[in-house]
Amino acid sequence: MLIMDNLIIKQKLEDTIEYAYGVFRHFPKSERFTLVADLKRSLTKMLELVIRANKSRNKFPILMDIDTELEVFRSLVRLSFNLKFVSMKKYEILSRKVNEIGRLLGGWIKQNKT
Repeated sequence: MLIMDNLIIKQKLEDTIEYAYGVFRHFPKSERFTLVADLKRSLTKMLELVIRANKSRNKFPILMDIDTELEVFRSLVRLSFNLKFVSMKKYEILSRKVNEIGRLLGGWIKQNKT
């Protein structure tokens, strides 16, 4: 089992959460309790699932749940950009971070396919 502090995907996810929270501060007040709450919930769920997968013997189903939650987060970020709550630059940075997590997750899924 990997030591939690050395789990790269967890570190990248935490970095993404930190960056995203800064982006969320600039959303309109009317969206802070709806769209922002959904985005935050999605990130927190991914973090919880990464920790759970790392501690589990049968990782594959949990990894698929992380993949699903990552797609939900991507869709919500895209919606935020389309609604002009996120600038192009911040959208690109956030998308790059999410894509990197996706690549790491894809490798983890390949490694644990049964």
